[in-house]
Amino acid sequence: MFESPIMIVVVAAIVLFVTILALVSRYKRCPSDKILVVYGRTGGASAKCIHGGGAFIWPVIQDYAFLDLKPLSIEANLTNALSRQNIRVDVPCRFTIAISTEADNMNTAAERLLGLTAEQIQELAKDILFGQLRLVIATMTIEEINSDRDKFLENISKNVDSELKKIGLKLINVNVTDIKDESGYIAALGKEAAAKAINEAKISVAEQEKIGETGKALADREKDTQIAETHRDRDVKIAITQKDKEISIATAVKDETIGKAEAQRDTRVKTAEANAIAIQGENEAKISIANSEALRREKEAEALRIAISAEKVQQAKALEASYVAEQRAEDARSQRERATQVANIVVPAEIAKQRAIIEAQAAAETIRENAKGEADAIFAKMQAEANGLYEILTKQAEGYKQVVAAAGGDANKAFQLLLIEKLPELVATQVEAVKNIKIDKITVWDSANGNGENGTTTSNFVSNMMKTVPPLNDLFNMAGLNLPSYLKGEDPKNGGDAIIDLPVKKD
Repeated sequence: MFESPIMIVVVAAIVLFVTILALVSRYKRCPSDKILVVYGRTGGASAKCIHGGGAFIWPVIQDYAFLDLKPLSIEANLTNALSRQNIRVDVPCRFTIAISTEADNMNTAAERLLGLTAEQIQELAKDILFGQLRLVIATMTIEEINSDRDKFLENISKNVDSELKKIGLKLINVNVTDIKDESGYIAALGKEAAAKAINEAKISVAEQEKIGETGKALADREKDTQIAETHRDRDVKIAITQKDKEISIATAVKDETIGKAEAQRDTRVKTAEANAIAIQGENEAKISIANSEALRREKEAEALRIAISAEKVQQAKALEASYVAEQRAEDARSQRERATQVANIVVPAEIAKQRAIIEAQAAAETIRENAKGEADAIFAKMQAEANGLYEILTKQAEGYKQVVAAAGGDANKAFQLLLIEKLPELVATQVEAVKNIKIDKITVWDSANGNGENGTTTSNFVSNMMKTVPPLNDLFNMAGLNLPSYLKGEDPKNGGDAIIDLPVKKD
């Protein structure tokens, strides 16, 4: 009696366990690299696709399968594809595709690809890829395919992706390895590009050389300018030193020149002022002439630069027009020749033009700096001379003023005092007139008979000989002074000339 209920409980437990285990086993989880396709009774749709998560599969009325999301790499080596220019090309490509995870595309893939192996899917997709690749190439030129790869790949992606979606696939990547054609057109384009790159490199080298020459010319101009400025500063310093020297000499001589004639002061001052004004005018005129000459040379250099520039520009335009005409008449080879001619003619001409401009500017700048330096040196020298002369005359005037003050304010007495200091020099001058006359012997035959008025023959001879010497009294009279009577040879008692008895030689 007791065994029957226990058996029922055991059996019920086993049945319940098996039922739960069966139900749990019917819950299917979807991995991240797969799509769970539930088909059968799904509520009206042909299949229910789940990516991620899981679903309960009802026994009998439902079943399931997985679609693999792993990418497929398909090599599509398209040959003899016809381009828009009717040139056949070989386009080796490699496409990477996979089943799309979009909702609509997953259902389409479940309808088209469920149950197919990876090889079968590759073959199916390869036919679509070849067809679309031929279609894209037929709409593009060789230049677009070869040079504009981004546009080429964009067209492939757009056409191929739209067709792959029809079977539930999507394009992940496309890689074009190399493009060739049987006519060698692409190789010719490569050679043309290489030649163009070489010509551009030559132009770049010429440009850099031009920059180097321009920099060198600027450096030379700067060097010449600095040298001229150094010379100018040196000349100015020499002139200043010379001025200081003249001032020092004038100061040293100042003490020796006090006492010279005050009568010459006003004349010399006026003369010095006139000379200073004249020298200043000459200096200003020389400076104006130098500035005008520098401006004229600068204008000539500028005009020459403009003429040379215009000539070079016209030559360059003529060459450019010639090359354009040749380019219209020739093919790719003429383009390469044109670039070569531009690099060999236009660029050197431009460099020569820039060199001529810089040399003209440097020459003009040198001339201006030299003229300015010479004018400054001349002005400084003349200014120093004028200052030195001014100091000399000023000190002489102060000395004469002190002499007049010492003479009690009487200018005539001061003049006589100054002249007395010069008396030895005047006498020396008179003596100098007869100093070199050599008389070894004088023989006089005199009968000692005179007329009583004119004296004897001997006295007349001596008197006439002495008259040939400028009388000292006349010198004093010309200077405004009176010679004392005892120096004139007058007898103070008789009020006349002194009687001189000369010995008479008798035979």
